[in-house]
Amino acid sequence: MVKKKRRIFDIEMPEDAPEIAPDTATPQDSAATPDSSAAQPDAESFPAGKGDSGPSAPQPGRPGGARRRGPMATAIGETAISARERQETEARIRAENDTLAHEHMRLKRLGLVLDQIPLQAIDTTKLVRDRKPGLDPELEDLKASITSIGLSNPIRVEEAGQGRYELIQGFRRLTAYKALLEETGDAGAWGTIPAAVAPQGDGIETLYRRMVDENLVRKDISFYEMAQLALDYAADPATQESDPDKAVALLFKSARYQKRSYIRSFIKVVQRLSGVLSYPEELPRALGLALARKVEDDDGTLAAIAEDLKDWDNRSVTDEIGVIRRQLGLTEGAEADPAPRSPARRASGGKAKTSFQLERREGRAKCTAADGRLEIRLPRDFTTIDRRRLEEAVRRMLDQLE
Repeated sequence: MVKKKRRIFDIEMPEDAPEIAPDTATPQDSAATPDSSAAQPDAESFPAGKGDSGPSAPQPGRPGGARRRGPMATAIGETAISARERQETEARIRAENDTLAHEHMRLKRLGLVLDQIPLQAIDTTKLVRDRKPGLDPELEDLKASITSIGLSNPIRVEEAGQGRYELIQGFRRLTAYKALLEETGDAGAWGTIPAAVAPQGDGIETLYRRMVDENLVRKDISFYEMAQLALDYAADPATQESDPDKAVALLFKSARYQKRSYIRSFIKVVQRLSGVLSYPEELPRALGLALARKVEDDDGTLAAIAEDLKDWDNRSVTDEIGVIRRQLGLTEGAEADPAPRSPARRASGGKAKTSFQLERREGRAKCTAADGRLEIRLPRDFTTIDRRRLEEAVRRMLDQLE
């Protein structure tokens, strides 16, 4: 017969456990072993995990009277605290993310969210541009500026869905990037363009207004081009206004009344000379207004202009304006017409414009030579130079060009 071994447990007893008086011992107590009184727990003390084990339950012999907690109770308490802290952290992160998401959408509605948009993902079909298609003599300057210092003013696009975007503002800037990509083949540098991305929602009238207001600050946009835009706007089935004169009031609300009146006069020229002129955007304001008054009374003038320009393929801006002046009966110098802007083509076949840069002590000098114009841009205040010295320097430079 195998005897089972008795298991011995170490029981931690309070140091100040009360002793049992001999005269109060029961018969059973006197029959116990001498050490049996030490094994009897106090009425207020229980083994670990028994009885009232709350954190507030007092335990004699421990600091503050706190009862000792078992390993399982300690682990459960620590897990509960960790879970509560994790929930509080997650709630705080969600609140911050919600705030950032709302701020992102607010900035996006304002068109203040910038992104790098691939050129091939941008369409230019929703709005009729206020620029006549063809060679832009100022494009080389814009390309040189972008190459040198980058694009300082991002274009503006509207989300069109399925990864596509519709151009709202920045047609020339987009054209410059496309030209640089075609010339260099560097898709890493010119394959994408900085753009302010706006969500869908703005009406077609608002989009037209934004495009027009941006271009009104440029001095080189002609009255002919503005009149053409009013006609295109009225003909656009997406717009509600079909009267070109009323379209002027809507599109050019930011312009002065006199300027809107000039644009309405040029509408008559555009309507009657469409397809006849090769350089309509070069038509000076005063000459265009005189032509508008003439064609309103005499349609024969238009026929005569068209006949004179017929089959004249290599004509220049000066040739075209000369024909109009002659048909209007205007002699040279009869009115102070502004000089034509840099022509897109010349009869001699020369370049419309020559641009180059020179490194100087003051910085980089940018020089532009065109028909009737020589411009030098340098980070220096030329007004501080004595007029006679400046005049003599310019005279010597011109003499050397002979």
